[in-house]
Amino acid sequence: MTDPRPTRRAALAAGTAALTYPRASARGAPEEPEPFELDGYTDQVSYAPGDEVKLHISAQSGGCGVTVARVGVKEEVVWQDANVKAPRQPVPADASSRGCRWPAVASVKVGDGWRSGYYRVRITDTSPDRKAHAREAYFVVRPKEPGRNAKVLLQLSTNTYNAYTNWGGYSLYAYHGRHKVQGRRASFDRPQHSQFENWEGPFVRWAEAAGYALDYCANSDLEFRPELLKHYKLILSVGHDEYWSAPMRDHLEAFITGGGNVAFFSGNTCCWQVRSEDGGRALACWKQSFGDDPLYRSGDHKLLTSLWSHYLVGRPENALTGVGFLWGGYHRSHGQFMDGPGSYTAHRPDHWLFAGTGLKRGDAFGARLPQYKVVGYECDGCELTWKDGLPFPTHADGTPDGFEVLATAPARWHPDDCEWYERWEKGRVGQAVIGTYTRGGTVVTVGSTDWSHGLRGHDPHIVRITRNVLDRLGTA
Repeated sequence: MTDPRPTRRAALAAGTAALTYPRASARGAPEEPEPFELDGYTDQVSYAPGDEVKLHISAQSGGCGVTVARVGVKEEVVWQDANVKAPRQPVPADASSRGCRWPAVASVKVGDGWRSGYYRVRITDTSPDRKAHAREAYFVVRPKEPGRNAKVLLQLSTNTYNAYTNWGGYSLYAYHGRHKVQGRRASFDRPQHSQFENWEGPFVRWAEAAGYALDYCANSDLEFRPELLKHYKLILSVGHDEYWSAPMRDHLEAFITGGGNVAFFSGNTCCWQVRSEDGGRALACWKQSFGDDPLYRSGDHKLLTSLWSHYLVGRPENALTGVGFLWGGYHRSHGQFMDGPGSYTAHRPDHWLFAGTGLKRGDAFGARLPQYKVVGYECDGCELTWKDGLPFPTHADGTPDGFEVLATAPARWHPDDCEWYERWEKGRVGQAVIGTYTRGGTVVTVGSTDWSHGLRGHDPHIVRITRNVLDRLGTA
């Protein structure tokens, strides 16, 4: 979510051609610009073995080195070239929304032996007359034979990476846009600011070290390659999985109805609806300015690119995940609960999710180490009613029948984020909610972006709960 403040209705995603490269913050959101000298991107987000990865690179010195490596417990270098010719390329005024249109300077064939995973493309400038520096791009390799070596599929939050990328001047946010202007279209055909290391990276390293076999895909594969899903028992969302298209959601909900399982080890999940354009190479999202979305005047608002929970869209994310951002908010972020414990309170410790944890009703968990607290940043919850000290969903917000609330932690929106929505109840305090329901398949949610931080810190409760989910829902 992060600071989506209302913007001028006339503001468009296109801007002037400023040669800048915003640095990434600890959360993955770019900050201050520095001179643009070297950068690049790939022509697709995900590939299968046998596909060609085209590298689009601009280098002020006229050349660079490129290293491609799979990221896991250890980095596996799969391709290198120390002398790639890459001329300095112009940056179009509409690069943020329409892409850079740089020609490819090199291509790499995905080998049959390349394992499914997240691949880092390191671009380096080591020319003698310049100080050595580097940039990074990324891509995802899908499995050669889906489901053969793993029954768990991790779909990476690549739409969110793009939405927060302000390379070229604009993102889908105003706080770091040029002149504080919020874009309405975000192109993948420009250098991207990946958030992988913030959330999915710790999960991947823990899971692979613990012996779990995972296959990988991108958000867009749920939309354009839904046939992947049938090969798996469990689909995972990890970290900050904020931007979903209607086809993505349609396909995953059909998977659940057909008996497939999903675990959302994530928060702020499926918050904004987007429309994929240019064959998946761009995302359109009008957000708070939903009245400017061309679909607004059509009278059919199902695909309106605003909150999934917006009453005009009428399809709250709760119906998929069990929880949503309208009933969640921030914890230890955006000035909300900044001194919060960063932990959950257990309410139903006899549930299978908590097997082997030793937790009792009322126990706090998830904040064993201060630097690895699991409740933080952005959280999802549901409308609750309390009986005899236990929380129950009201279901008035779209939360499915049968949803069990297992643990909670307080969360709250910042006024700048919510008060544009005319049906917002001012002053409302929400919750980060761990819960589960079954509708054909079983869905588990943890309601926080920061769950994988507990895995990074080897928190025994977080490790055991994660194992319980993977072992129960991800086995063949």
